[in-house]
Amino acid sequence: IVITKDEERNITACLESLKWVDEMIVVDAESSDRTVDLAKAYTPKVYVRAWPGYGPQKNFAMAQVTADWILIVDADERVSPELQNEIEGVLKEDPAVSAYRVPRRNYYYGRWIRRAGQYPDSQLRLMRRGRGRYNDLPIHEHLQVEGLIGDLQGHLDHHSYPTVLSHELKVGRYSTLSAQERINAGYARVSPLNLLFNPLWAFFKIYVLRGGYRDGMHGFLFSAFSAAHVLLKYVKLWERAHVPGSALS
Repeated sequence: IVITKDEERNITACLESLKWVDEMIVVDAESSDRTVDLAKAYTPKVYVRAWPGYGPQKNFAMAQVTADWILIVDADERVSPELQNEIEGVLKEDPAVSAYRVPRRNYYYGRWIRRAGQYPDSQLRLMRRGRGRYNDLPIHEHLQVEGLIGDLQGHLDHHSYPTVLSHELKVGRYSTLSAQERINAGYARVSPLNLLFNPLWAFFKIYVLRGGYRDGMHGFLFSAFSAAHVLLKYVKLWERAHVPGSALS
């Protein structure tokens, strides 16, 4: 399954890497670009529906699957040939596990980031149908699985940040979702110390403690944008509480 929203830049490469599966399910959140038309070149099972959130959209997509196993792939990801071969081999054995974690290579401006806490970045992505559902968190939704979980070795290749502009846009969007998560959890208060130290700590943790400095300028920029994400999250929380008529955006 693949969920999409204005992914004409990515969808063709994504679905090309999935041509070996028995069925493709694409659920599109009313894209304004050519995503739907491009997806229909690969599968007739393209559904267009309003955006209800990450978890509910993925749950809807999984409900359309008729195969025994579900592979969940984001539009900016590609299934490597090694992962394809491994999945095909594992499923022939009818394993006892309910789901598998898959390691992910995250590419930043075209380069694989090996450090900065970005590898192996294992994701629960292969699941026996009917054994799990996503929760409803605004961001960082989790697949909740019943039963044993195994680990695969083949990689998903994740091209989330091909340009500075794409990263800037995602920082803006995800900082809003992160702020909403804090509100939902009852942690909406903001102090000047949050605005000063939390972004600095985020940068130090990723760049120094997690070895981002070893990825050169790519590691520095990734760490800096991560700090910007944290800063924007707290600024948006402050704005919502102190600026009349404001809302998370």
